[in-house]
Amino acid sequence: MTLAITIGIMVAGGVYLMLQRGMVRIVLGLVLLGHSVNLLIMSAGGVFRRDLPLLQFGTALTAGDPLPQAFVLTAIVIAFSIAIYMLTLAASGSDDDTEDAS
Repeated sequence: MTLAITIGIMVAGGVYLMLQRGMVRIVLGLVLLGHSVNLLIMSAGGVFRRDLPLLQFGTALTAGDPLPQAFVLTAIVIAFSIAIYMLTLAASGSDDDTEDAS
């Protein structure tokens, strides 16, 4: 129950930050939303009900599913690269409201 509440608070905070005007706040909201989705994927994988995902430490019936862990690792790398790219865009000053409409 605590994990579900944490995910809900993180999603709400991420959406709130993404609706703000500044580019850095949008990036922070995207990162926060990405972390909450990673927690959601890990909780859906049922890691707390299973043993280690390695078969040499247990049987196949009690071994954890390594696929959600692989998805989360991939999502972390993708979210980090997108965040760095968006922060680079924010630092370059290419904002729409700074340009003249003349």
